[in-house]
Amino acid sequence: MNKAADLAEDARDGGSVLRLSGSMAIACLRDLPNRLDAVQGPVQAIDLSDVDHMDTIGAWTVHRTARRLGCEVTGANDDAARLIAAVGELDEPVSIRPDHIHPMRRVVGQIGEAVTAAGSTLVGLVGFFGGTLVASWNILRHPHRFRVNAVVQRFEVVGVSALGIIGLMSFLIGIVIAQQGSVQLRQFGMEMLTINLVGRLTFRELGVLMTAIMVAGRSGSAFAAQLGTMKLTEEIDAMRTIGVSPMEALVLPRTLAVVVMMPLLGFYSSIVAIIGGGFLCAVSLEIPPITFVQRLREVVPITDLWVGLIKAPVFGIIIALAGCFQGMQVKANAEEVGLRTTAAVVQAIFLVIVIDAFFAVFFTWVGWN
Repeated sequence: MNKAADLAEDARDGGSVLRLSGSMAIACLRDLPNRLDAVQGPVQAIDLSDVDHMDTIGAWTVHRTARRLGCEVTGANDDAARLIAAVGELDEPVSIRPDHIHPMRRVVGQIGEAVTAAGSTLVGLVGFFGGTLVASWNILRHPHRFRVNAVVQRFEVVGVSALGIIGLMSFLIGIVIAQQGSVQLRQFGMEMLTINLVGRLTFRELGVLMTAIMVAGRSGSAFAAQLGTMKLTEEIDAMRTIGVSPMEALVLPRTLAVVVMMPLLGFYSSIVAIIGGGFLCAVSLEIPPITFVQRLREVVPITDLWVGLIKAPVFGIIIALAGCFQGMQVKANAEEVGLRTTAAVVQAIFLVIVIDAFFAVFFTWVGWN
């Protein structure tokens, strides 16, 4: 059983020496800290030769007393000396209130941090894209490593399971476009041009763009959460240990599934939006469906369809890369999974809109107006 800590004071010419004995553990200190606080006057040293055991609280008590009295600690064994030194290194003043920073300087600093984070993320995405290309080349060289079942399963998750929500969204968007367009065109007596508006806007822009946003929020977030959870549970590290490439087994099937399904989902979304627009034209503008379809064939060039189909796989690559990249960046704790999932959705939608703007300028430049 540990002996209770005790204090003895030896008076000397240059000052007294405090001799501690017994166990300097928290359970054995008792009133020793109060007795040490009551010591005044010059003290030469604190002698720990008779101390049997010491824990962190005991080391802090000795360090605090030595600092207050300005004396040295002697007689400590190696373990006690290391513990007192470690406690002393952590003995730093902590500011209760943060330092005042000028608002302009703080704003500039936050902007700089945001720009730095965006730049590092962009570099990381480019590097991740390069890693995906390397994994694709390895699969082409070794086709037996291609995981067909994983890709087919992602086809169902990304595409088939999303048909309902994408169809409902597209149908309602078609109705909204037709309704709002007809209200404005009615002022000029040109309600028939509502068909032009619905057809061209849907096939060229909104069909594939809204599909990309839905897939980013639905599948991109799922990719980030799945890979992030696997990273936390060290499943990805285990795959590397047994010689399985996470890029080939996890990232490539998801990327391929989104790239293949995006054109199909975009075309499906455009058709359903056209149906929604035609439904409103038949109900509100009294335009028969046969007239709607005939007019649609006259005013919508085939290039509008190609524009949407060309953009769709590019959007799919962006969504898959953003989701998988953020998922692979998860570390430390479960909160990181939520943060990375949010970042994946935001980055995917932002990049999709930026790339869509570039596509709009490019297709106008090549004459696909």
